[in-house]
Amino acid sequence: MAGNLISTPITLELLRGALELEQTDRGVLPHRLPAWARSQYVDGQLEMAESQPSGVRLVFRTRATVVELETLPTKRDYVGAPTRPDGVYDFVVDGKLIGQASVEAGDVITIDLMTGAAETRRGESGTVRFDGLSDEPKTVELWLPHNETTELVALRTDALVEPVPAGGRRVWLHHGSSISHGSDASSPTGTWPALAAAQGDVELVNLGFAGSSFLQPFTARTMRDTPAELISVKLGINIVNTDSLRLRSFTPAVHGFLDTIREGHPTTPLLVVSPILCPIHEDTPGPTGWDLSALGEGKVRFAATGDPEEVAAGKLTLSVIRAELSRIVEQRAADDPNLHYLDGRVLYGEADNAVRPLPDDLHPDGETHRTMAERFADYAFAVKGPFA
Repeated sequence: MAGNLISTPITLELLRGALELEQTDRGVLPHRLPAWARSQYVDGQLEMAESQPSGVRLVFRTRATVVELETLPTKRDYVGAPTRPDGVYDFVVDGKLIGQASVEAGDVITIDLMTGAAETRRGESGTVRFDGLSDEPKTVELWLPHNETTELVALRTDALVEPVPAGGRRVWLHHGSSISHGSDASSPTGTWPALAAAQGDVELVNLGFAGSSFLQPFTARTMRDTPAELISVKLGINIVNTDSLRLRSFTPAVHGFLDTIREGHPTTPLLVVSPILCPIHEDTPGPTGWDLSALGEGKVRFAATGDPEEVAAGKLTLSVIRAELSRIVEQRAADDPNLHYLDGRVLYGEADNAVRPLPDDLHPDGETHRTMAERFADYAFAVKGPFA
């Protein structure tokens, strides 16, 4: 007890959307990739992305009128760029968002975008508190910030909590890049996968890894081994961003990724989604670089630095990737009727870009996340849709 509050140990039984919990010297850290997968590729970008708890939430039943969560967030500060806002905690009761809060304290990683140098300053933990709740039995979901690595220190309530048994709804397992992760969404329940999951009344496991979606075999094996009734993979943009594959290696990599998922989910509905419209990379290959003129003005924007003339030699653009993904799915669907394809431009296309351009030329804003979610749900969860 802390005052009149009861402390409840935070275990995987109370969490949805996390695949593993790591005990740290200050609490427990939710991971969206298991330790064996993380050990196969020690990379700072992936380490940051998978430990940011996009889609991860505490879920429990309680009569509590007060709920407190003490956490230790890790914040990022980019030299020369505007200060990033604190991560948002969404408090949902019986399916309705009733409160939001942030933790100002925490560790801070200062990153120099020009040199790549990073420095970490350790900080203190902080607490979000939601009170004035009804003492009636209710289901509480406390969504963690989708863009802030968050160690969980303590859960405190003024009444006992109990886990909500799994199995009440279908599980949707989704993999993608920073847009699926939730880049520039307003809050954790405002990412397009979270919004689409709510509309489809399914449980989300979000394996969207900002800047780290490269058809890695360990990601496919993780998906193979994760229970799910519905699966989607949104592929392509990070491969162009980093100029990491050519067409002759991209094609077998996609086949291998899908083959591995099918080893564990042979008949599960599997939806392949190509990239949304991104004008800088539609016909210009990567890598993606910083827009130096924008940085000079304290803004973060991106630019395509590849040569369109090299597409003929196998360099990838979004146009090339969409055509190849469509061809691959059509080929495989002849023997796999539960495999489907969605052109990402259905979610965000030319008409959308004319009205609401991507603010940094790469990521959609919060309103566009809502639009994408509605369109995805209208397609995937429709009566004759792949997730019907």
